[in-house]
Amino acid sequence: MTPDRHDEGAAEPHPVRAVNPSPHPGHPGSPGNPTSHPGNPSPHVEDAVPYRAPQREGVVGSGPAWTLGLSRRQEDGARLASLLWEFGPGWRAVSSAMVGGGIGPLRWVLNAQVIGGYSRMDPVNHLLEMAPRGPGVGMLTAASVDRFTRAEDGGVEAVATVGLRVPTWAAAPDGVPDPELAPMYLPGTINIIVAVPVAMSDAALVNAVMTVTEAKTQALAEEGFPGTGTASDAVCVAVRDAGPQELFGGPRSLWGARVARAVHDAVRQGARDWFDRDRLATLG
Repeated sequence: MTPDRHDEGAAEPHPVRAVNPSPHPGHPGSPGNPTSHPGNPSPHVEDAVPYRAPQREGVVGSGPAWTLGLSRRQEDGARLASLLWEFGPGWRAVSSAMVGGGIGPLRWVLNAQVIGGYSRMDPVNHLLEMAPRGPGVGMLTAASVDRFTRAEDGGVEAVATVGLRVPTWAAAPDGVPDPELAPMYLPGTINIIVAVPVAMSDAALVNAVMTVTEAKTQALAEEGFPGTGTASDAVCVAVRDAGPQELFGGPRSLWGARVARAVHDAVRQGARDWFDRDRLATLG
């Protein structure tokens, strides 16, 4: 269950914790919010966009039926990292991501870093330019992807990229200015990907997403961040598509409890890393 932080590459400078860059969730460049379903052919047409394979740096994690690879690309004057989780046959997922959102078959999950102040108006095409062929899930984030954190519990694997420019309470007063529109100095967004080596019913998948969110919020609270997450967080839970289906994914079910512990550990380590970098930048 011990999280594993990957510190390849230099982190970008961070002035102060109060402000940072994550595209607004309602804007076309937002890392969160679903706009497509794996069953919808439009974002998954094989030749819809040219595939630009990024420079692979190597496998940074693996399991019996998956590999996790880190790559980098040069874009918008910056060297940006991406994580690609490639699955063998027999997986499906539930996700809130803009590519592959909903419930459907899964071959890959891409978590791609973009620059702060990302403003492209075609984020789906942008993701598909970087992604493999076939059904998958694609997420964007301005957080430092090469500083991802990992945790494992009882066969459940969780990977998180954590940016906390503006921790946000889910229920905010109507009419209050959106803090996500603050000046874009530091990256935000928490993207979480979880792999569970058993089958789950659709209801259990939805329940597992609730569990991921609750565990994330618990980790942030324990680390002193005033919010339930950021306004542009994304989640993906991958499970096997064959075999006896688990009917529950809540935090007291067998597999839900493992999901909760793995996500809690990965997010808590990511939040500590974020705080440490911010504090050192402030002191420096």
